[in-house]
Amino acid sequence: MNSLLKCLGAFALLGLSSLAQAFDLQQLSDQLAKPDVIHGSFIQEKHLRALPQPLTSKGSFVLAKNHGLLWLLKTPLQQDYRISDKGIARRDANGWQMLPNKSAGAEQNRLFLAVLQGDSSGLQRDFELSLSGDAQNWKLTLTPRSMLLKQVFNQINIDGGELVHSIELLETQGDRTLLRMQDSTSAQPLSDAEQHDFAE
Repeated sequence: MNSLLKCLGAFALLGLSSLAQAFDLQQLSDQLAKPDVIHGSFIQEKHLRALPQPLTSKGSFVLAKNHGLLWLLKTPLQQDYRISDKGIARRDANGWQMLPNKSAGAEQNRLFLAVLQGDSSGLQRDFELSLSGDAQNWKLTLTPRSMLLKQVFNQINIDGGELVHSIELLETQGDRTLLRMQDSTSAQPLSDAEQHDFAE
């Protein structure tokens, strides 16, 4: 879970170009907030200084507007997480159990959720931002401003188009995490099981 928590970093959105037709913060926020439900898969690579090969984990995710994020880890171990405004929950044999919500990881998850949903309000205070590209191919570079995030990250790089494609976290200790969101689609509604998971 530590790797997941550190990987679920955060970014805010800001357009810095002076061109009249430039792709800006509001357009990017609107674009990311548009889908009601997003399904996809992910590959997370954790590059540790002490190891020659990255630690790789894979799974799927479901992002639902006004509900939150289901993060379903499949390999190397199977574990389901739910991230919402209420906090982080993990599924065990007895159902969903809330996890402590006072850690830096919990704060990072809250920011990550806001980013994927296109909610940039309140996040700009945490980062210096640089946005380039257009609606179909954009890149956002974040440099932490808050002391909490400066202790963890040197920089966060996000690439995307209609949806977020990848998030790269460069950590202060020299480790690096790359999260790739794959096969994302907004065409599929929530299943009955997914609705139940969000409702619990």
